[in-house]
Amino acid sequence: MDFDTYELDPRVYDEMLLPDGAPREHCRPLVEALRRMSSEELSGVQERATRSFSHEGISFTVYGEAEAQERIIPIDCLPRLLSGADWKLIEAGLTQRLNALNLFLEDIYNEARIVADGVIPTDLIRGCPQFRIDMRGFSPPHGVWVAICGTDIVRTNDGFLVLEDNLRVPSGVSYMIANRKVIKAGLRRIYRAARVREVEHYGRLLQATLRELAPAGRSDPCIALLTPGVYNAAFYEHMFLAGEIGAELVEGRDLVVNDGVVYMRTTAGLRRVDVIYRRIDDDFLDPLVFRPDSLLGVPGLLHACRRGNVSVVNAPGTGVADDKSVYAYVPDMIRYYLSEDPILANVETHLCRRPEGLEYTLDNLERLVVKRVGGSGGYGMLVGPHATPAERAAYADEVRANPADFIAQPTLALSRSPCLIEGRFEPRHVDLRPFVLRGRQTRMVPGAFCRVALRRGSLVVNSSQGGGGKDLWVLND
Repeated sequence: MDFDTYELDPRVYDEMLLPDGAPREHCRPLVEALRRMSSEELSGVQERATRSFSHEGISFTVYGEAEAQERIIPIDCLPRLLSGADWKLIEAGLTQRLNALNLFLEDIYNEARIVADGVIPTDLIRGCPQFRIDMRGFSPPHGVWVAICGTDIVRTNDGFLVLEDNLRVPSGVSYMIANRKVIKAGLRRIYRAARVREVEHYGRLLQATLRELAPAGRSDPCIALLTPGVYNAAFYEHMFLAGEIGAELVEGRDLVVNDGVVYMRTTAGLRRVDVIYRRIDDDFLDPLVFRPDSLLGVPGLLHACRRGNVSVVNAPGTGVADDKSVYAYVPDMIRYYLSEDPILANVETHLCRRPEGLEYTLDNLERLVVKRVGGSGGYGMLVGPHATPAERAAYADEVRANPADFIAQPTLALSRSPCLIEGRFEPRHVDLRPFVLRGRQTRMVPGAFCRVALRRGSLVVNSSQGGGGKDLWVLND
């Protein structure tokens, strides 16, 4: 197949081709291999990948107004490639960022020096719904509040930018590994020739990280993955990761707290649990502390955590650091705690809680992306250029009613990558979600969940909004 009809736009960075249509140097072998393949061969690779996802039940849940629907996540068979130099930059930038975020969380729940020194406003922290007053005075093992971070990165013609940090219960790593497995099988000869760095050892790194965070004296810790259950959008991932790290997959009703220690009910009796990799939001973790109506959590869990008898990963209260208003201050955190300039830049962000930010947002809605500070999954946001005047007017009313609940960012020209659409190559916008692990040391596999906006012209890559996934190949330079 060829790229003769492939559309290039000099205003948008293409991950595979230069503006004149020539392949980027690190993509040249792949482009030449794709050109040697027939349409039928590539369509066969795509069909087998889709069929594999269907057979293995690699799914996600879309929540609508009437009901929730489980769907197979779409996959595009053409990989996105990154050079070794690009990955080195991303790895260094995300390591720096996670170090600063952990120092920030340790600080605000203890001495709060960054607030006292006027770097971040007090009301921004205390007014954040994700700030947990019950965690004040707490310090997790090795100061690691965030052991598992999934940061969303985009590229424009100006380079890489961090779009947001996902610190509470980041998801998507199972899709990274599933994408690799199926595309590696479908393009085996091309894959071997490309000298792609592997990602399948993520489970071993995650297990090592969780073991390092076990309470003192627990040399052979019991690890449990706490899931809300089979109806959760990411339950496939919960099952997958429990198997990868040799953890017990448990629901709240499977655990009990006795005298400040967490135990798991088994057929042989109670067994102590040392590390809980939780995939439940703070609100539902412990009905004695947070929502009393929660049936998903474990009564007494926070007490056991504060006593140091169990490690909850990520720690409760981390959500304050991925609030979209607090995001705007991460570059300041890096300078404050590390005395370094940020390696990866943020996207320009206007806080509607500030009068000037609110005014700018309302005056420029047709050019901006506006998001709720606690939103996720692409829900509840406005993409100004793609909205109707009536939709923008209605959204403006919501912003005026509660300015502190919104931030605004410019509509970015996200980079595009070739996809196989109805038997031909077409460009689609993409982003990246690499996963960073932090225990006694920082660990990353050279890969990411590459999300793609499969709808023509769409900038929304979330699976819940019509997006899909790609395999990301990080190459050895």
